[in-house]
Amino acid sequence: MTGSDAVQEPRIAIIGAGPGGLCMAIRLKQSGFDNFVILEKGGGLGGTWYHNRYPGCAVDLPSFLYSFSFELNPNWSRPFAPQSELLAYMEHCADKYDVRSHCRFNAGVAQAVWDEERASWSLRLEDGEVEQASVVVGAVGMFNELVWPDIDGRDDYAGVSFHSAEWNHDASLVGKRVAVIGSAASAVQIVPEVVKDAAKVHLFQRSANWVMPKDDDPFPEEQLALFRSDENLLKAIRQECYDQVDGGMVFDDEARLREMEAECMDALSAVKDPGVRERLKPQHPFGCKRPLLSNVYFEAFNRPNLELVTDPIAQITPEGVRTADGRDREVDAIIYATGFAATRYISTIDVRGRGGQSIADAWSEGAAAFLGITTAGFPNLFMLYGPNTNNGSILEMIECQVEHVLLQVSRLANEGLAWIDVRPEAMAVFNEEVQKAMDGIAVWNAGCNGYYRTPSGRIVTQWPFSMRDFKRRTSEVHADAFESAPRRG
Repeated sequence: MTGSDAVQEPRIAIIGAGPGGLCMAIRLKQSGFDNFVILEKGGGLGGTWYHNRYPGCAVDLPSFLYSFSFELNPNWSRPFAPQSELLAYMEHCADKYDVRSHCRFNAGVAQAVWDEERASWSLRLEDGEVEQASVVVGAVGMFNELVWPDIDGRDDYAGVSFHSAEWNHDASLVGKRVAVIGSAASAVQIVPEVVKDAAKVHLFQRSANWVMPKDDDPFPEEQLALFRSDENLLKAIRQECYDQVDGGMVFDDEARLREMEAECMDALSAVKDPGVRERLKPQHPFGCKRPLLSNVYFEAFNRPNLELVTDPIAQITPEGVRTADGRDREVDAIIYATGFAATRYISTIDVRGRGGQSIADAWSEGAAAFLGITTAGFPNLFMLYGPNTNNGSILEMIECQVEHVLLQVSRLANEGLAWIDVRPEAMAVFNEEVQKAMDGIAVWNAGCNGYYRTPSGRIVTQWPFSMRDFKRRTSEVHADAFESAPRRG
């Protein structure tokens, strides 16, 4: 913003330099807002693609859809890009749109407190420094707090151990005995890689998951040349991917669900041992938990050095893992592929709104927000990849949320507002609609254990409608849903 409008420009703090934070920063600059800072707890940008660097790490959505609509990437080497390419893409976006200069790395936010009198947020960083901002955009997403299993003796283990999202690249697993605890998204990618070099791998599985094959042959050079020379081709491919994904992520098409189960069972048939194959067969309907993708996971179980362990873990000993049947497995390393606290969102930070209320207390029955973006009682606080926005392409959903945040930030600037806050009744109506729709999706109510639900029973991660519907809703200001106050002076 320039000229007389400059005094109206709010100071904005973006928490997180992952895809959400980067998209927000790019669109702010394109819209004329330059007074912002990105506070990132890590040492670099890229979010999940910066932190997750385990062997086999790759996207589980078509690469063409895992890119911003305004910055199509012609250089994906294959339909499902590996972590290194995803991180390179995020870094490219940051550099092309000149947002890296706004980033402060190793600047984790410990607390954010709303000051009603000043109509601003005070953000205390982990090193004690305080940043002031009139607007906060929480771009921490779903996957920012690690989950460690509550297993007796975990701290007593004498060997090497680490979480899959904090991979210890200094620890060689070549010729070692390795335990992998967890069998979901990260484990499905890790195990086929680790088993190639380890002497023995024990995979501890609590419940089997649906694992689908994927069309992931590398693009030949002539195909890449076409991508680079024809942007319209890229747009067409991205649209095709969009149409295939949109709406399918609500898992309400019974015929398609049966087809996908059949595809998974066909892939499972690659496991030669009938006993192992039976234990890898899911006991819940397809879609009840996050479906996984891999062309090599099941083949890995034909290796003699991979053991599937389904007996419950009783204890971690100094030497390894003891199961409920009393058997000890001595290992040189333990990898915890146990995921993230996906239902917490920005409550992983001590956020305090009006009257000092913490967002954790406001969300005692589960995270809730209007459009997944704003929560009543927390003025000028917006979230990206917030509650109930997980559906289809995360980058597409983030773009929709960013556009809505821009609408609200523009209101603050152009209307001379000190703050805006979603009305509790508007938030309640929206979330009642979402939860009612959730109740109508059979597979999400089939009783399996997954990251979708809070202890209260509410599903707080999934969006039960289409991406197109979400875009329509977020493209509106919804002024009647908000209360506001003019800026003083």
